[in-house]
Amino acid sequence: MIKNIYNLSQRSIPAVKSARAPAALIMTGALLTAMTVPVAANQGSEISNDLSRCNTRSGPALMVTVNDVKASQGRIRVQTYRATRDEWMEKGKWINRIEMTAKAGTMTFCLPVPEAGTYGVAVRHDLNGNGKTDITQDGGGISNNPSINIFNLGKPKYTKVGVDVGSQVKSIRIQMKYL
Repeated sequence: MIKNIYNLSQRSIPAVKSARAPAALIMTGALLTAMTVPVAANQGSEISNDLSRCNTRSGPALMVTVNDVKASQGRIRVQTYRATRDEWMEKGKWINRIEMTAKAGTMTFCLPVPEAGTYGVAVRHDLNGNGKTDITQDGGGISNNPSINIFNLGKPKYTKVGVDVGSQVKSIRIQMKYL
């Protein structure tokens, strides 16, 4: 699925005038395409965004603050995965998913995790709400905000995105990226 990002980007934008545009296109496309998982493949739980689950006495959870959401339109999807080679952003391997209407600026989510461990978070902003990855419009972000460039196509390695979560709530920030 990720192998064809460059070819897809060439079809999506026939004339690229900026030298930086292809790299930005590839970076955004890699983020979005890597985390697109059909709902039918769902092995995790869709949960509501109940911030009270992340109070100081709660068990292991991630309090995720997503910065720079582009617009108050479309849908935001936040998913947790175990940060392992076999599970990170693999189809049907997400643990919890929150999907809700996007709000421009900053959004905060509480994602409980089953136990202490190392987890990764992937965020997708489906700007027009069509349920499809539109590389030139949609945005994405990943825990630890790893860089993605022309030399590193596809999803970032699980070792770059892993966040250690103990028995308490761990707070992280994810920076959204758009073309």
